[in-house]
Amino acid sequence: MFKNNLLLKIVFFIAVITIFSGSAQMLMPQLILAIIGGDISPGGNYSFGIIGMFMVLFGGLCIHALSTETQEPVAILWCSLQKLGAAIAVTLAVCQHLFSWLALLVSSFDFLSFVLMYIFWYRIKNNVSRNY
Repeated sequence: MFKNNLLLKIVFFIAVITIFSGSAQMLMPQLILAIIGGDISPGGNYSFGIIGMFMVLFGGLCIHALSTETQEPVAILWCSLQKLGAAIAVTLAVCQHLFSWLALLVSSFDFLSFVLMYIFWYRIKNNVSRNY
């Protein structure tokens, strides 16, 4: 299941953080928006909560993929792309003055997560046995 591999452990940790932060965003969008300087409105809260739900789902998908024998490279690839998309979206929101500069900490974490997850995907993608 889990090999003694530092990068695998880091990717697992990223997935856990994604689930926790997505849960907070889903359950307390107004609080999280206030922290990052976002617009607090019923529509903004609702949309931000939905984004949090998808963060929980992608974090769960990543943990599920890591728990399989092959570590499901396709799932890891898509989870890494979710991190890249989040990093770009949050950075653009800061540039458009929708979020404060504090949100750049979030986008930096997401970009670093993307890089690490992508490297992990690259390492495991050719190790999958093909059953054709």
